[in-house]
Amino acid sequence: MNTCGLYLHIPFCRQKCFYCDFVSYAGRSEWMKPYVEALRKEITLRGGLLSDGEDPRTVSTVYFGGGTPTALPAEALAGLISLIRESFIMDEDAEITVEANPGTVNSSYLSLLREAGANRLSFGVQSFDDRLLKNIGRIHTAKQAHYALDWAGEAGFDNISIDLMYGLPGQSLDDLKASVEEAMAVKPRLSHISVYGLTIEDGTPFQQMQCAGRFTGELSLPDEDEAGDMYDYLTEELPRRGYARYEISNYALPGRESRHNLSYWQDVPYLGMGAGAHSYGPWDVGGEYGCRFSGTGKLEPYILGQDEVRYDLLSREESMEEFCFLALRTAAGISRRRFREKYSVELEEIFGEVIEPLVKKELLISDAEGVRLTRHGMQYGNVVFREFLLT
Repeated sequence: MNTCGLYLHIPFCRQKCFYCDFVSYAGRSEWMKPYVEALRKEITLRGGLLSDGEDPRTVSTVYFGGGTPTALPAEALAGLISLIRESFIMDEDAEITVEANPGTVNSSYLSLLREAGANRLSFGVQSFDDRLLKNIGRIHTAKQAHYALDWAGEAGFDNISIDLMYGLPGQSLDDLKASVEEAMAVKPRLSHISVYGLTIEDGTPFQQMQCAGRFTGELSLPDEDEAGDMYDYLTEELPRRGYARYEISNYALPGRESRHNLSYWQDVPYLGMGAGAHSYGPWDVGGEYGCRFSGTGKLEPYILGQDEVRYDLLSREESMEEFCFLALRTAAGISRRRFREKYSVELEEIFGEVIEPLVKKELLISDAEGVRLTRHGMQYGNVVFREFLLT
């Protein structure tokens, strides 16, 4: 029986963070109830399509992202989890993750999620420094983050992740070190850490601030050397504390890697539901090498069932490109065997002229198993990925 992952997009939040360019809407609580109803209809429909027929698909992972999924009332979110478990054929040990903002949960909220079947939480902590949290527009405080982690443990969650960010306005290396130390203080409840360097995205409040020259004084951005020092510290310190780096931005205790995110990088099909959610896989829309499709991300068309869906059928070359640069994000890298099985050709026949010079530059390691990034290559992954473009 084939397997796949599910992604559920919850596009609501209490306040849009200053760096965020995701499909999300702040202060639109009047849309939550009709949105949940529309999402429930899509879950029921998709579940029937995937579960019926001669070759049904089982669901191995479920991921609620956003926005802020926990901006929804607890009963609504728990109801969505329960409906998924009823509508799809689920693996017995399916990983069900909910992204959460520490400022939107309490003990009873997390207990209800756990009772509904969620077994993994991902908290957007970003920093344990209230000054930095305010600088980036987060609604929670460091104290609320600690409370949320405590409540998660009390609710029965033993697979808990946090996000940390570096390169923030007004942040120093010492500030980052202090946040890592606070994270280590809750290590018995913390199985996974994702780290992200700040990037100024188009259309965000931070881009407007940058254009207006407002990143000065206490809001000064770390320069390239300072941000590099932060990156080096994280890549050395987290493994020293027991969190192995299994992907460019992700670290985990043994056996606690995000199975859902790994599926993205390992060419596993996934089905997105909700406004603007993306899907990938060999769905029944034609195309030998799979298809990507998504909606517009606009609330009203999605709720009314009138959203426009764009389908992109992948060519053999496009599929090869994605197979390689997604796999290269992981510590395991590109598997020669899996590439051969999927495309009936050896990796070197297609990418030999790309791999060899990158090995000489010490950005890649090539051996009998496959090709993977060096530690230096991890820092300059986008440079390597561009070299694998065929089209």
